[in-house]
Amino acid sequence: MSKRRNPWWIPPVLGSVPDIEPRLVSLLGLVAFAIFFEQYDASMLTAALKHIATDLRIEEGDLGGFLGQIRLGALPALLLVPFADRLGRRKVFLIAVVGFSLGTLATGLAQTATQFLMIQMVARVFMTIGTAVSVVIITEEYPAIHRGWAIGMLGALSAGGQGLGAGLASFIEYLPFGWRTLYVIGVAPLAVLPALRRNMSETNRFRQHAEAHGLEQGSWYTPLLDLATHYPTRTALLGLTGFMFALGELPVFQMSSYFVQTRHGWSTGEYSLMFLIGGADGILGIVIAGRLADRIGRRVVGSIFLGLFPVFAIGFYRGPGWSLPIWWALFIFCTSAGGMTIRALSGELFPTSYRSTAAAWLSFAVTLGWWAGLQTMSSEALSGLELHNQISLIACTVFVSAALILGVPETAGRELEDISAQHR
Repeated sequence: MSKRRNPWWIPPVLGSVPDIEPRLVSLLGLVAFAIFFEQYDASMLTAALKHIATDLRIEEGDLGGFLGQIRLGALPALLLVPFADRLGRRKVFLIAVVGFSLGTLATGLAQTATQFLMIQMVARVFMTIGTAVSVVIITEEYPAIHRGWAIGMLGALSAGGQGLGAGLASFIEYLPFGWRTLYVIGVAPLAVLPALRRNMSETNRFRQHAEAHGLEQGSWYTPLLDLATHYPTRTALLGLTGFMFALGELPVFQMSSYFVQTRHGWSTGEYSLMFLIGGADGILGIVIAGRLADRIGRRVVGSIFLGLFPVFAIGFYRGPGWSLPIWWALFIFCTSAGGMTIRALSGELFPTSYRSTAAAWLSFAVTLGWWAGLQTMSSEALSGLELHNQISLIACTVFVSAALILGVPETAGRELEDISAQHR
C-alpha cells in the first residue's frame, strides 16, 4: 500500500503515514496539538513535584494523599463526558480545551497547598474530558484498517507534551518564578482556539446518528445505565482493566522524580534527561503498539505489554543507580503501549450513541484506580515499608489488568458497527 509523505509534525522516526484522506491527517494534527498541552500539564505534577512540595510545604508522608485528591478531581468527568453523546464531540472537546488551559494557568498562581489542590482538581475534570473525547473523535473518523495506527499516533504526538514538560523542568531553578512559570506556559492552546473552531468539524458518525435518531434525551444517568444494561460484560471488563492498570501504574510513574532525587541524589536536570530519552522510547512504544494491534489484535498486544510493565517497574525501583535509565525506558514503553490499547478499546467496543459514555466510564475507573494506588502507599499495611518496596508491591496489580484484557471481544480490523452489533 502506498504511503503519504509525512506532515512536518510527524517525525520520520514514527514511521510513514498510511494512504488516508488528507482531511483525516489534518484532524489528527489538530486534536493531538490540543491534547499535547493536556499531557504537558499532567507532566508538571511529576517533573516539578519536589519543588512544588517544598514551596507549598507538603511533607513526604502527605504526598500520596495529596496527589490522590488531585486525581479524584477527574471524577465529575463521568457525568460530563456523556454530553458528547448528546451535544456532539466537537463542542464538548472545545469546551474542554478552554477549561484545562485556564486551569493550568490558574495553577501557576496558587499560593497555598489548598489552592493548588482545588485548582488542579477542577483542571483535571477538563483534562479528562479532553482526552476521552479526543479518542472518540479519532476512533469514529478513521477506517478500521488504520484505526489502531491513528489512536497510537494520537497518543504518541500528545505524549510529546510530557517531554516538553520534563525538558523545561530541567531549567526550573533558573526560571523567574520557578515551577509557576511552567504552569503559565500551559495556557498556549487558547492561542490556537480560533483555528480549532474553524477547522474542526463534527464527526461523520455522530452527525449521521443525530440525523437518523435525533439527539439523546433523558436524565444524566440514562446513558450510563443503558451502557451497563446492553453491554454488561464489556462494561465491567473495561472498567476493571482500567482500574487495575491505573492502580499499579500511577504510583510507579508519579513518584519517579521524587524517588531518584531523594534516594539517588539526582538533580532535576538529570531526571529530565532520563525522562526525555525514556519518553522518546515511550512514544515509539505507542506507535509500535498501534501498528501491532492492527495486525495481530488489541487483546494480545495489550496483555503482553501490561504483563511486562510490573517486571520493569520493579527493576527501576529496586535496581542499582546505573540501571535506572534502562528500566525507565522499558517500563515507559510498556505503560504507553498498554494504556493506548485500553483507550482504543473504550472507543471501539460500543456504538455511537454510547461511545463517549464508555470513554467516561473508563476515565472514571482509571481515576479511582489512580486514587486507590496513591492511597495504598499511605495505607497502614504498607506504611512501614520503604518507598521502593511500596511501589514494587503496588505495581504487581497490573498483572491482573493483563489477564482481564483478554476477556473483551477483539476489535482489530472490524468496523465499529460490526463490533457493537454483538451484545455481551
